[in-house]
Amino acid sequence: MRKQCPYPEKLCSKLEQCAYYQKVKPYCEKFKAYCDKVLALSNDNLEKTIAIAVALCLVCAVLVSLAAVALKPLQVSNKELDMKKNILDVAGLLQENSDIEKVFASQIEAKLVDLETGEYAEGNANEYDQRKAAKDPAQSVAIPKDKDIAHIRIKAKLAKVYLVKDGNTTKSIILPVSGYGLWSTLYGFLALEADGQTVQSINFYDQAETPGLGGEVVNPKWRALWKGKKVYAEVDQASLEKGLIEEADKGEPALALIKGTVDTSKAGSQYQVDGLAGASLTSTGVTNLVRYWMSKEGFSTYLSKVRTVAEKKS
Repeated sequence: MRKQCPYPEKLCSKLEQCAYYQKVKPYCEKFKAYCDKVLALSNDNLEKTIAIAVALCLVCAVLVSLAAVALKPLQVSNKELDMKKNILDVAGLLQENSDIEKVFASQIEAKLVDLETGEYAEGNANEYDQRKAAKDPAQSVAIPKDKDIAHIRIKAKLAKVYLVKDGNTTKSIILPVSGYGLWSTLYGFLALEADGQTVQSINFYDQAETPGLGGEVVNPKWRALWKGKKVYAEVDQASLEKGLIEEADKGEPALALIKGTVDTSKAGSQYQVDGLAGASLTSTGVTNLVRYWMSKEGFSTYLSKVRTVAEKKS
């Protein structure tokens, strides 16, 4: 003879002792009575059909909500891991089958920079979210229209930069950049060598430009064209031939995408990158976001201090 499980009886006994259950018990009994009534109806009854549909929707909603809550820590963890992967990629440290967390922890140092002063700021850089800070009025500032060439309207007061370290030596600096293209705001990283002038790489990890056209900003072949390019004009630069930008005075950002292919035999080619074929608006957007973030509105003041420190050490 099967032995009856004692747990349901114990549970009911505990519920009977619960003050809150005593308050809701009448409603539970009414709900149970309604359920019995609905279940007793014929299957083609409209009330039964609606009641079962509503109950099914409620059950599904609860299951989806529970799944979302349960999976959120995993989603956050995967998002952070993907961001570290993109940073290692632009730093040239991403290797197949490498331990991303281990490599990142050993060679990447995150720091907060005050964009106004160019000085390092206090705070936990690892927990700082620059995109969220830009949406917080207390942590952000509106950009004047005449200076907002990247069309982002608001920027965070503090930016998170990443230093690629080799022991105590800084090998390169990774800067977050963003700006509007044709269809979307492009978010990425620009890696500069320790001189704060020479481009190491660029990488856009979040963009929604047209695949095959503006979407080519993620193409490794196009990204490779940036290596060795110079950010700031070493002498006054006139408007680029076939270019998309105005002239740049000495010390100002001069790096830009041009229409067509760069002629490396011509003066000023060190500031030029091949434009994206059939995507002139995205090309203009990339030029503008680079020029904005490399200007005094962005990281220019910080990079000047970095170069000064490097010169003193040398």
